[in-house]
Amino acid sequence: MVSSTQLFFYLTTYRGVQMYDILTDLERWFDQNQPVGLASVISTWGSAPRRVGAMMAFTTQAEISGSVSGGCVEGAVVEAGIRAIQTGRPELLQFGVADETAYSVGLACGGNIEVFVRRLEPGLFQAVRKELQLRKPVAIVSVISGPESLIGCEILVTSAGKSYGSLGEGMDETAIQIARQSIENEQSQSISPDWQGHETIRLFVNVIAPLPELIIVGGVHIAITLSTLAKSLGYRTVVIDPRRVFSSPDRFPHVDQLIQAWPDEAFQQVTLTRNSCVAVLTHDPKIDDPALKVVLNSPAFYVGVLGSRKTHAKRRQRLLAEGFSEDQLNRLHAPIGLDLGGESPEETALSILAEIVAVRRG
Repeated sequence: MVSSTQLFFYLTTYRGVQMYDILTDLERWFDQNQPVGLASVISTWGSAPRRVGAMMAFTTQAEISGSVSGGCVEGAVVEAGIRAIQTGRPELLQFGVADETAYSVGLACGGNIEVFVRRLEPGLFQAVRKELQLRKPVAIVSVISGPESLIGCEILVTSAGKSYGSLGEGMDETAIQIARQSIENEQSQSISPDWQGHETIRLFVNVIAPLPELIIVGGVHIAITLSTLAKSLGYRTVVIDPRRVFSSPDRFPHVDQLIQAWPDEAFQQVTLTRNSCVAVLTHDPKIDDPALKVVLNSPAFYVGVLGSRKTHAKRRQRLLAEGFSEDQLNRLHAPIGLDLGGESPEETALSILAEIVAVRRG
């Protein structure tokens, strides 16, 4: 059985680095007027340790933020990336490692990755940053192979359509359609569309979603650890509780948003999306039930509720009487969290976050 320590190590290390992970460093470098390069994982085979879409940024001074492999492949990527910054010519890199040497360079057994490196244009970055601040997903479409004059051309696409840049030669309309579908599917991809009048052109569509958001209803002891763990995994955290003794800033100095209000009012200050998850923890129907009435009608990808099976059975009856369907109530994860055999509030918090990650990753 996996221990709590092993599980936490897995949750906090094995995830791809996205744009939001490196925003602070990118902002600092651009504020310093430094040229910046960006490397993106385009495709993987075997057991490569980073997902498609993972990013690493760097400067000509070899400052690094993020990761594309977790091993010494980074050195070769940065070397090629600095060259791309200086020459303005992007490069498509391929790395493959035999089983006996894979671990030493940071690729899992037999792993292979393909990485695209180029100079990151300040205007493109600012456009991405603006959308992420509005908590809206975007896709960067890059030409990664084809006619030399087109390689490196990029266009930023929002869920509503084009925002910045161009691929040129009449390709934008098709690229926007592909990007919007990728945003809808929440999946980065490498694709070679059938361009009329063009030779084979390969695109990489990198979908960048805003930070996942965890909304915790109830400033109980579990919530302190849960919000701390969630922050370490890159979640934006919100705590809601009308009871000021539970929701004081002294208890939650680290959360992104602390709302001292009843759920009906509090959820007017929170936009629930497919990138949202909710943990309802108070044990008090006066707080839990109004929160669930809002959340069950939202697109949140996870809704968990604290309480025993007996408590949850009574909760279901109350919500059924309020007009909610069985299908809606089947969305609830209750009792909340994976069964790790834990007993302390901290172990309970870990089990909740483990279940959230499991649901999010399918």
